[in-house]
Amino acid sequence: MPSAKIARLTDRGVVKVSGADSEKLLQGLITNDLERLAQGTARHAGLLSPQGKILFAFFALRTPDGFLLDVAAAKTAELVKRLTMYKLRADVTISDISSGFAVYAVWNDGAAALTQTRTCLHFDDPRHPAMGIRWLAEAPPPPDKQVVELAHIDYDALRVRLGVPEGGKDYEFGDAYPHEADFDLFNGVSFTKGCYVGQEVVARMQNKTVVRKRVVKISATGPLVSGADVRFGDIAIGRVGTVDGTRALAMLRLDRAVEALDKDRNLTVAGRKIDIDPEALAHYRTSIAAKPSSSLQS
Repeated sequence: MPSAKIARLTDRGVVKVSGADSEKLLQGLITNDLERLAQGTARHAGLLSPQGKILFAFFALRTPDGFLLDVAAAKTAELVKRLTMYKLRADVTISDISSGFAVYAVWNDGAAALTQTRTCLHFDDPRHPAMGIRWLAEAPPPPDKQVVELAHIDYDALRVRLGVPEGGKDYEFGDAYPHEADFDLFNGVSFTKGCYVGQEVVARMQNKTVVRKRVVKISATGPLVSGADVRFGDIAIGRVGTVDGTRALAMLRLDRAVEALDKDRNLTVAGRKIDIDPEALAHYRTSIAAKPSSSLQS
């Protein structure tokens, strides 16, 4: 069996949403579409504020009696409280069951074969095929000579390589729109489902505005530091998030990045020149060409 890579994600928790009305409740609240979602598969989604900002980001895994939400451990209690506020008289039970689960990411060529040897809940990461498979295991898996368990930093390095953001690390909960957190690029939002909290704002950004701030990949000739400002001259136009050595993710004002390139000026982090993912810049330029300048999103 080809080598698989596995990391326990100690910063993840699990919220259970069960009962006859569980799909109806979530379908009317979250950014993605749960209708016709097969048992054992998951959607990447968010729960927004009425103003369209991301309050929670999670995977919703279909189970026989409802859903399990794989969510940041620091947000589980708050998510339970928020969902309970919305449930009213719905036949739904909402609980934090994090203490009973260990969350793992498994990737590389042998991920599927390894998963077949385990008895645990699992699902393909819906954001990107190379993100592999997530396990919700009731106990840590037994040692396997064919698998070297890696640190969380190795999983973060995978996200950086693929450009996949994570809430609380690459964008702040309550302060970023789904487009800014790349939900539209990584299967986190449906533009065809019915209404949900914040849906009007998300639809407007999709159809009428140029999104000028996003999480993008950056690189430098030397080590980068999480939390450092990305600067255009003396002006901070972004902030570094997850770091993998000389590569990182950063929430960045793309309009200012394009301006710097057009003026043959450097963007820097801690005085060190950085490069921006050319695909992100090309995507932004294409968006500008397709929409009027009056649609720029602040």
